[in-house]
Amino acid sequence: MRIITLEEHFASPEFLDGPARFVKERAEKIGDRYLSVLDRLCDIDAKRLSEMDAAGIDMQLLSLSAPGVEQMEPADAVAMARSTNDYLAHAVKKHPTRFAGLAAVPTGAPDQAAKELERRIREGFKGAVINGHNRGRYLDNQFYWPVLECAEAANVPIYLHPTPPPQAVIDVLYGGFSPMVTDMLAGGAWGWHIETAVHMIRIICGGVFDRFPKLQFVIGHMGEGLPFFFQRLDIIPMATTKLKRPIIGYLKENVHYTFSGMNFPPTFLDLFLELGGVDRIMFSADYPYQSMPQARAFLEQIPVCEADKERIAHGNAERLFGL
Repeated sequence: MRIITLEEHFASPEFLDGPARFVKERAEKIGDRYLSVLDRLCDIDAKRLSEMDAAGIDMQLLSLSAPGVEQMEPADAVAMARSTNDYLAHAVKKHPTRFAGLAAVPTGAPDQAAKELERRIREGFKGAVINGHNRGRYLDNQFYWPVLECAEAANVPIYLHPTPPPQAVIDVLYGGFSPMVTDMLAGGAWGWHIETAVHMIRIICGGVFDRFPKLQFVIGHMGEGLPFFFQRLDIIPMATTKLKRPIIGYLKENVHYTFSGMNFPPTFLDLFLELGGVDRIMFSADYPYQSMPQARAFLEQIPVCEADKERIAHGNAERLFGL
Protein backbone atom coordinates (compact mmCIF):
# COMPACT_ATOMS: atom_id res chain seq x y z
CA MET A 1 0.00 0.00 0.00
CA ARG A 2 1.46 3.34 -1.05
CA ILE A 3 1.58 5.81 1.84
CA ILE A 4 1.46 9.58 1.29
CA THR A 5 1.52 12.06 4.17
CA LEU A 6 0.17 15.56 3.57
CA GLU A 7 0.87 17.88 6.50
CA GLU A 8 4.60 17.51 6.78
CA HIS A 9 6.75 20.49 7.59
CA PHE A 10 10.11 21.98 6.77
CA ALA A 11 11.99 25.20 7.50
CA SER A 12 15.02 26.88 6.03
CA PRO A 13 17.80 28.26 8.26
CA GLU A 14 16.85 31.75 7.04
CA PHE A 15 13.24 31.20 8.10
CA LEU A 16 14.31 30.02 11.56
CA ASP A 17 16.42 33.14 11.96
CA GLY A 18 13.49 35.29 10.84
CA PRO A 19 9.75 34.83 11.46
CA ALA A 20 10.27 31.49 13.23
CA ARG A 21 13.00 32.77 15.52
CA PHE A 22 10.78 32.05 18.54
CA VAL A 23 10.72 28.35 17.57
CA LYS A 24 14.48 28.28 17.54
CA GLU A 25 14.74 30.16 20.84
CA ARG A 26 12.25 27.80 22.49
CA ALA A 27 14.20 24.78 21.29
CA GLU A 28 17.45 26.22 22.54
CA LYS A 29 15.87 27.01 25.92
CA ILE A 30 14.03 23.73 26.50
CA GLY A 31 16.34 21.40 24.58
CA ASP A 32 15.63 17.66 24.38
CA ARG A 33 12.78 16.87 21.95
CA TYR A 34 12.51 20.46 20.73
CA LEU A 35 16.09 20.48 19.50
CA SER A 36 15.38 17.25 17.65
CA VAL A 37 12.38 18.86 15.94
CA LEU A 38 14.49 21.86 14.97
CA ASP A 39 17.12 19.63 13.40
CA ARG A 40 14.54 17.64 11.46
CA LEU A 41 12.74 20.71 10.15
CA CYS A 42 15.72 21.80 8.08
CA ASP A 43 16.58 18.37 6.76
CA ILE A 44 14.87 17.57 3.46
CA ASP A 45 17.35 14.94 2.45
CA ALA A 46 18.96 11.74 3.71
CA LYS A 47 17.97 11.88 7.39
CA ARG A 48 14.31 12.57 6.64
CA LEU A 49 14.26 9.92 3.92
CA SER A 50 15.70 7.33 6.27
CA GLU A 51 12.98 8.06 8.83
CA MET A 52 10.34 7.85 6.12
CA ASP A 53 11.72 4.46 5.03
CA ALA A 54 11.72 3.20 8.61
CA ALA A 55 8.08 4.24 9.04
CA GLY A 56 6.95 2.95 5.66
CA ILE A 57 6.16 6.39 4.22
CA ASP A 58 6.56 6.64 0.45
CA MET A 59 6.00 10.37 -0.10
CA GLN A 60 5.65 13.58 1.90
CA LEU A 61 3.81 16.66 0.69
CA LEU A 62 5.90 19.38 2.30
CA SER A 63 4.85 22.82 3.48
CA LEU A 64 6.57 25.65 5.30
CA SER A 65 6.25 25.29 9.06
CA ALA A 66 4.20 27.66 11.19
CA PRO A 67 4.11 30.60 11.57
CA GLY A 68 4.65 30.82 7.81
CA VAL A 69 4.92 34.27 6.27
CA GLU A 70 1.45 35.57 7.11
CA GLN A 71 2.50 37.79 10.05
CA MET A 72 5.42 39.47 8.26
CA GLU A 73 5.49 42.89 6.60
CA PRO A 74 4.25 42.36 3.03
CA ALA A 75 7.58 43.10 1.31
CA ASP A 76 9.44 40.84 3.73
CA ALA A 77 6.82 38.13 3.28
CA VAL A 78 7.23 38.24 -0.52
CA ALA A 79 10.99 37.75 -0.20
CA MET A 80 10.71 35.00 2.42
CA ALA A 81 8.07 33.11 0.44
CA ARG A 82 10.31 33.11 -2.63
CA SER A 83 13.32 32.03 -0.62
CA THR A 84 11.62 29.16 1.21
CA ASN A 85 9.87 28.01 -1.96
CA ASP A 86 13.26 27.89 -3.67
CA TYR A 87 14.60 25.85 -0.74
CA LEU A 88 11.73 23.40 -1.09
CA ALA A 89 11.93 23.26 -4.89
CA HIS A 90 15.56 22.15 -4.65
CA ALA A 91 14.61 19.22 -2.40
CA VAL A 92 11.72 18.17 -4.63
CA LYS A 93 13.92 18.31 -7.71
CA LYS A 94 16.51 16.14 -5.96
CA HIS A 95 13.95 13.57 -4.72
CA PRO A 96 10.92 13.87 -7.04
CA THR A 97 9.43 10.49 -6.11
CA ARG A 98 9.65 11.13 -2.35
CA PHE A 99 8.79 14.82 -1.95
CA ALA A 100 6.22 17.22 -3.37
CA GLY A 101 5.56 20.78 -2.32
CA LEU A 102 2.93 23.32 -1.32
CA ALA A 103 3.92 26.92 -2.00
CA ALA A 104 4.10 29.52 0.73
CA VAL A 105 2.28 32.65 -0.45
CA PRO A 106 2.57 36.19 0.97
CA THR A 107 -1.12 36.80 1.61
CA GLY A 108 -0.44 40.35 2.78
CA ALA A 109 0.43 41.18 -0.84
CA PRO A 110 -2.33 39.24 -2.65
CA ASP A 111 -1.45 40.14 -6.23
CA GLN A 112 2.16 39.09 -5.69
CA ALA A 113 0.95 36.03 -3.79
CA ALA A 114 -1.11 34.98 -6.82
CA LYS A 115 1.90 35.48 -9.09
CA GLU A 116 4.10 33.44 -6.77
CA LEU A 117 1.53 30.64 -6.70
CA GLU A 118 1.19 30.67 -10.50
CA ARG A 119 4.97 30.48 -10.89
CA ARG A 120 5.34 27.62 -8.43
CA ILE A 121 2.50 25.63 -10.01
CA ARG A 122 4.32 25.86 -13.35
CA GLU A 123 7.36 24.44 -11.55
CA GLY A 124 5.34 21.49 -10.26
CA PHE A 125 4.11 22.62 -6.83
CA LYS A 126 0.78 21.02 -5.89
CA GLY A 127 -1.03 23.91 -4.24
CA ALA A 128 -0.58 26.52 -1.52
CA VAL A 129 -0.27 26.53 2.24
CA ILE A 130 -1.70 29.47 4.20
CA ASN A 131 -0.97 29.67 7.90
CA GLY A 132 -4.18 31.23 9.13
CA HIS A 133 -5.10 34.89 9.38
CA ASN A 134 -2.96 37.71 8.01
CA ARG A 135 -2.50 40.08 10.94
CA GLY A 136 -6.10 39.66 12.04
CA ARG A 137 -7.69 39.57 8.58
CA TYR A 138 -9.23 36.37 7.25
CA LEU A 139 -9.61 34.86 3.81
CA ASP A 140 -13.29 35.80 3.52
CA ASN A 141 -12.05 39.38 3.04
CA GLN A 142 -12.15 40.22 -0.67
CA PHE A 143 -8.65 41.65 -0.30
CA TYR A 144 -7.36 38.06 -0.61
CA TRP A 145 -9.53 36.95 -3.48
CA PRO A 146 -6.78 37.21 -6.13
CA VAL A 147 -5.05 34.29 -4.39
CA LEU A 148 -8.27 32.26 -4.18
CA GLU A 149 -9.10 33.01 -7.80
CA CYS A 150 -5.65 31.82 -8.84
CA ALA A 151 -5.98 28.56 -6.90
CA GLU A 152 -9.41 27.82 -8.38
CA ALA A 153 -8.29 28.63 -11.93
CA ALA A 154 -5.23 26.36 -11.55
CA ASN A 155 -7.34 23.61 -9.94
CA VAL A 156 -5.03 23.31 -6.92
CA PRO A 157 -6.11 23.16 -3.26
CA ILE A 158 -5.18 25.45 -0.41
CA TYR A 159 -4.04 23.86 2.84
CA LEU A 160 -5.24 26.05 5.71
CA HIS A 161 -2.81 25.43 8.53
CA PRO A 162 -3.42 26.69 12.09
CA THR A 163 -1.87 29.75 13.61
CA PRO A 164 -2.50 31.32 17.03
CA PRO A 165 -5.38 33.81 17.13
CA PRO A 166 -4.71 37.56 17.09
CA GLN A 167 -2.95 38.85 20.19
CA ALA A 168 -6.07 40.58 21.57
CA VAL A 169 -7.89 37.24 21.51
CA ILE A 170 -4.96 35.49 23.18
CA ASP A 171 -4.92 38.10 25.94
CA VAL A 172 -8.64 37.75 26.67
CA LEU A 173 -9.09 33.99 26.29
CA TYR A 174 -5.71 32.55 27.25
CA GLY A 175 -4.01 35.20 29.38
CA GLY A 176 -3.53 35.11 33.12
CA PHE A 177 -1.42 31.96 33.20
CA SER A 178 2.29 31.34 33.00
CA PRO A 179 3.70 32.32 29.60
CA MET A 180 4.20 28.69 28.60
CA VAL A 181 0.63 27.69 29.54
CA THR A 182 -0.77 30.68 27.64
CA ASP A 183 1.42 29.84 24.65
CA MET A 184 0.34 26.22 24.55
CA LEU A 185 -3.35 26.92 25.18
CA ALA A 186 -3.37 29.50 22.39
CA GLY A 187 -1.43 27.11 20.16
CA GLY A 188 -1.36 23.40 19.51
CA ALA A 189 -3.16 22.26 22.67
CA TRP A 190 -6.38 24.10 21.84
CA GLY A 191 -6.49 27.65 20.49
CA TRP A 192 -5.12 27.34 17.00
CA HIS A 193 -7.45 24.43 16.21
CA ILE A 194 -10.46 26.53 17.24
CA GLU A 195 -8.97 29.47 15.34
CA THR A 196 -8.76 27.38 12.17
CA ALA A 197 -12.33 26.15 12.59
CA VAL A 198 -13.54 29.73 12.96
CA HIS A 199 -11.49 30.74 9.92
CA MET A 200 -13.16 28.04 7.81
CA ILE A 201 -16.60 29.10 9.02
CA ARG A 202 -15.75 32.69 8.04
CA ILE A 203 -14.64 31.52 4.59
CA ILE A 204 -17.98 29.76 4.11
CA CYS A 205 -20.22 32.46 5.56
CA GLY A 206 -18.28 35.13 3.69
CA GLY A 207 -19.40 33.61 0.40
CA VAL A 208 -15.98 32.47 -0.79
CA PHE A 209 -17.28 29.18 -2.19
CA ASP A 210 -20.25 30.84 -3.83
CA ARG A 211 -17.77 33.11 -5.61
CA PHE A 212 -15.28 30.27 -6.27
CA PRO A 213 -17.40 27.10 -6.33
CA LYS A 214 -14.64 24.78 -7.55
CA LEU A 215 -12.12 25.94 -4.95
CA GLN A 216 -10.95 23.22 -2.54
CA PHE A 217 -9.46 23.66 0.92
CA VAL A 218 -7.72 21.12 3.13
CA ILE A 219 -7.63 21.31 6.92
CA GLY A 220 -5.80 18.99 9.29
CA HIS A 221 -6.14 17.50 12.76
CA MET A 222 -9.27 15.51 11.86
CA GLY A 223 -11.12 18.69 10.95
CA GLU A 224 -9.99 21.07 13.71
CA GLY A 225 -13.09 20.19 15.77
CA LEU A 226 -15.55 21.14 13.01
CA PRO A 227 -17.08 17.68 12.39
CA PHE A 228 -18.45 17.63 15.93
CA PHE A 229 -20.48 20.74 15.02
CA PHE A 230 -21.57 19.93 11.47
CA GLN A 231 -25.23 19.60 12.40
CA ARG A 232 -25.16 22.46 14.88
CA LEU A 233 -23.85 24.93 12.32
CA ASP A 234 -26.86 24.28 10.14
CA ILE A 235 -29.26 25.80 12.65
CA ILE A 236 -28.42 29.02 10.77
CA PRO A 237 -30.98 29.00 7.93
CA MET A 238 -29.98 29.80 4.36
CA ALA A 239 -32.42 32.71 4.46
CA THR A 240 -30.14 34.21 7.08
CA THR A 241 -26.72 33.32 5.61
CA LYS A 242 -27.82 34.27 2.05
CA LEU A 243 -25.62 31.42 0.83
CA LYS A 244 -26.46 29.09 -2.06
CA ARG A 245 -26.13 25.97 0.08
CA PRO A 246 -26.36 24.97 3.74
CA ILE A 247 -23.10 25.44 5.67
CA ILE A 248 -22.68 21.68 5.98
CA GLY A 249 -22.82 21.43 2.18
CA TYR A 250 -19.64 23.46 1.82
CA LEU A 251 -17.94 21.48 4.59
CA LYS A 252 -18.69 18.28 2.68
CA GLU A 253 -18.04 19.51 -0.87
CA ASN A 254 -15.27 22.14 -0.66
CA VAL A 255 -13.18 20.92 2.28
CA HIS A 256 -10.92 17.87 2.73
CA TYR A 257 -9.59 16.58 6.05
CA THR A 258 -6.30 15.01 7.17
CA PHE A 259 -5.12 13.22 10.31
CA SER A 260 -1.99 15.29 11.09
CA GLY A 261 -1.09 13.83 14.44
CA MET A 262 -4.62 13.24 15.75
CA ASN A 263 -4.26 9.49 16.13
CA PHE A 264 -7.43 9.03 18.13
CA PRO A 265 -10.06 6.43 17.12
CA PRO A 266 -13.15 8.33 18.43
CA THR A 267 -12.08 11.50 16.62
CA PHE A 268 -11.57 9.58 13.38
CA LEU A 269 -14.95 7.87 13.73
CA ASP A 270 -16.72 11.19 14.25
CA LEU A 271 -15.15 12.59 11.06
CA PHE A 272 -15.87 9.39 9.13
CA LEU A 273 -19.51 9.26 10.21
CA GLU A 274 -20.21 12.95 9.63
CA LEU A 275 -18.73 12.82 6.12
CA GLY A 276 -20.51 9.56 5.36
CA GLY A 277 -17.38 7.87 4.06
CA VAL A 278 -13.67 8.35 3.35
CA ASP A 279 -13.64 10.23 0.05
CA ARG A 280 -12.47 13.46 1.70
CA ILE A 281 -10.24 11.97 4.39
CA MET A 282 -6.46 11.78 3.85
CA PHE A 283 -3.52 10.57 5.84
CA SER A 284 -0.80 12.73 7.40
CA ALA A 285 1.68 12.50 10.25
CA ASP A 286 2.52 16.16 11.10
CA TYR A 287 6.25 15.43 10.96
CA PRO A 288 8.54 16.42 12.64
CA TYR A 289 6.19 17.63 15.36
CA GLN A 290 4.54 14.21 15.64
CA SER A 291 5.75 10.66 15.10
CA MET A 292 5.63 9.01 11.68
CA PRO A 293 5.71 5.45 13.16
CA GLN A 294 2.81 6.24 15.50
CA ALA A 295 0.78 7.73 12.66
CA ARG A 296 1.55 4.75 10.45
CA ALA A 297 0.49 2.32 13.18
CA PHE A 298 -2.76 4.24 13.66
CA LEU A 299 -3.53 4.02 9.94
CA GLU A 300 -3.36 0.25 10.18
CA GLN A 301 -5.86 0.25 13.06
CA ILE A 302 -8.64 2.45 11.70
CA PRO A 303 -11.92 0.52 11.38
CA VAL A 304 -12.50 0.73 7.62
CA CYS A 305 -12.24 -1.82 4.82
CA GLU A 306 -9.01 -2.23 2.87
CA ALA A 307 -10.33 -0.33 -0.15
CA ASP A 308 -11.22 2.66 2.06
CA LYS A 309 -7.84 2.44 3.77
CA GLU A 310 -6.17 2.63 0.35
CA ARG A 311 -8.13 5.78 -0.45
CA ILE A 312 -7.09 7.40 2.83
CA ALA A 313 -3.45 6.29 2.50
CA HIS A 314 -2.87 7.50 -1.05
CA GLY A 315 -5.83 7.42 -3.44
CA ASN A 316 -7.55 10.60 -2.32
CA ALA A 317 -4.27 12.51 -2.18
CA GLU A 318 -3.30 11.33 -5.65
CA ARG A 319 -6.60 12.56 -7.03
CA LEU A 320 -6.69 15.93 -5.23
CA PHE A 321 -3.03 16.91 -5.54
CA GLY A 322 -2.11 15.06 -8.72
CA LEU A 323 0.57 13.02 -6.95
